[in-house]
Amino acid sequence: MGSLRLVATDLDGTALRSDGTVSPRTAAAFARVEEAGAALVFVTGRPPRWMHTVAGAVRHRGLAICANGALVYDLHTEEIVKSHLIQPDVLEEVVARLREKVPDLSFSVEYEGGFAHESDFRLGGWDSKAVGGLRVGTAGLTSRPCAKLLALHPGMEPDILHEAVCELVGDRVTPTHSSGRALIEMSAYGVTKASALAELAAERGIEPDEVVAFGDMPNDLPMLRWAGTSYAVANAHPQVLAAVDHVTAANDEDGVARIIEELF
Repeated sequence: MGSLRLVATDLDGTALRSDGTVSPRTAAAFARVEEAGAALVFVTGRPPRWMHTVAGAVRHRGLAICANGALVYDLHTEEIVKSHLIQPDVLEEVVARLREKVPDLSFSVEYEGGFAHESDFRLGGWDSKAVGGLRVGTAGLTSRPCAKLLALHPGMEPDILHEAVCELVGDRVTPTHSSGRALIEMSAYGVTKASALAELAAERGIEPDEVVAFGDMPNDLPMLRWAGTSYAVANAHPQVLAAVDHVTAANDEDGVARIIEELF
């Protein structure tokens, strides 16, 4: 590894505890990165509206790449500074193709601000408590550009559903998944955690071999493959454990903090 200039980490299941909190040890480790003059970037599937508590826990330091690369979010100002969105014509086509071949799917979309979902889309824990989610029909869902299109199946195995979605619409969007549910997250074509991180690093003159990245789920794979040094937490998905250079302790055992402490 060259001199280390950027630390990129996923949040849920990786740097955060299973209850979604930032442990004191992890917060202290994050502070070390910036004190050493390196960049700290959170690279998450989360939308910006789920970032407020994390921003507070890290004292509003740094940038976050949200929605799997679609949005770059400034934690200092809590504003979106860059977006790569899926356009309505693509949304319409993708939903139609998937509906035809996988009839039991229900859909939701993540906009730059807020979200919308079909009435039969079963919301996850965070969104079931969130205010402001619009319940809409398909036409409403695909009517404006969005950061992320989500497709939920009531019973399929996540990896199998992901394969099917890639086959059906992988030429129009970039599908991935990051939860234990059969929930596929789709970004604009070519948009991944890696594409956004590479763009951000290039703007700062940072090379991949000056980057260390941490992750736990398939949506982290592009970023982990791009970074010069990659770590999975012990609780990671088998595909992630097989793809990385190193494995650290689980998220609930401050695995990311342990490595940052060694590096800084």
